[in-house]
Amino acid sequence: MGLAEITQRIAAAEAEAGRAAGSVTLIAVSKKQPDARVEAVLEQGHRCFGENRVQEAEAKWPGFRDRFGGIELHLVGPLQTNKARTALGLFQAIHSLDRPKLARTLARLAQEEGHCPDLFIQVNTGEEPQKAGIAPTDTDAFVAECRQLDLPVRGLMCIPPVDEEPALHFALLAKLAARNGLEGLSMGMSGDFERAIAQGATHVRVGSAIFGERDEG
Repeated sequence: MGLAEITQRIAAAEAEAGRAAGSVTLIAVSKKQPDARVEAVLEQGHRCFGENRVQEAEAKWPGFRDRFGGIELHLVGPLQTNKARTALGLFQAIHSLDRPKLARTLARLAQEEGHCPDLFIQVNTGEEPQKAGIAPTDTDAFVAECRQLDLPVRGLMCIPPVDEEPALHFALLAKLAARNGLEGLSMGMSGDFERAIAQGATHVRVGSAIFGERDEG
């Protein structure tokens, strides 16, 4: 499919939803993608990328940053507390703030380092036991806790259950964000980003539709 088509589809979805052009940020999720594919997208001028693991990003992105300016890196996968300091130095945004212990760790490190990436709280909208994230009923309290820690919470993130209509989960996330005065909505992936934009997504996370299928080996 490729970057150009995804960009066009995002613009069309923005217009269909009556939203301003450019109001949605496309995060090109480059996890497990060969360097050549990532470089091809960089050569087309795209600069906003997502990674799932700190270790992979640490190996991949310093070299690209030396060659290409203005790269914005988002962590869209789980963050272990022992990788949090490295994450602060690598990423401009973290979309997987999902538990109080991690919030406290990030707050301490932010004080030590003097900066902190933008943060999105991951909400487990489907309340799936195998999936990370704050339960919807606990979201208000967790947002308040993060604000007491002076963390820069910009919005909420969700990954809907694979067997349910994603728009229902996007609508729930939007409701929770509005109730807490948060503007950022990180939701929507390759198969459903247009529905996410219709529900107010500010960040969509698209991987395989841009790069092709990942090497899972």
